[in-house]
Amino acid sequence: MKFHELVAALQRSPTTFPRFVLPDGNYIPAHAHVTEVGHVVRNFIDCGGMIAKEEKALLQTHVGNDRDHRLRSDRFSKILQLGMRVLPNADLDVDVEYDCCVVAQYPIAEARREGQHLNLILHRGRTQCRARERREAKTEEACCASAETCC
Repeated sequence: MKFHELVAALQRSPTTFPRFVLPDGNYIPAHAHVTEVGHVVRNFIDCGGMIAKEEKALLQTHVGNDRDHRLRSDRFSKILQLGMRVLPNADLDVDVEYDCCVVAQYPIAEARREGQHLNLILHRGRTQCRARERREAKTEEACCASAETCC
């Protein structure tokens, strides 16, 4: 989900309570707060020698001891609007960072209204071999003709 799509979903349902749905169907605790909006840039070289860059918006969640206050969609939307100060544009994909037993990042796949909640469906992030993906996208001869395109 793109940043601007998340903001729009929150603004369409301002009185709902956002609920982060983990890939296994469980929820990040309802009293979690979004404590940071960040712009993450990852410059890398893959095992095939190709240089690339990824950018995304990262929302950090924090589960504190205050169980009486919950983040409503209208407030969440305002936090995201503040986040635009550090984002180059609103067309970035959004990941949610959650600290359970380890810190993990989950891309937001979609937003679904369900009663008083706006469910933000999180998917598992996956590692990938970009060189293999390039190789599979081309014929073996064309891809592996040089060491620059295959690992």
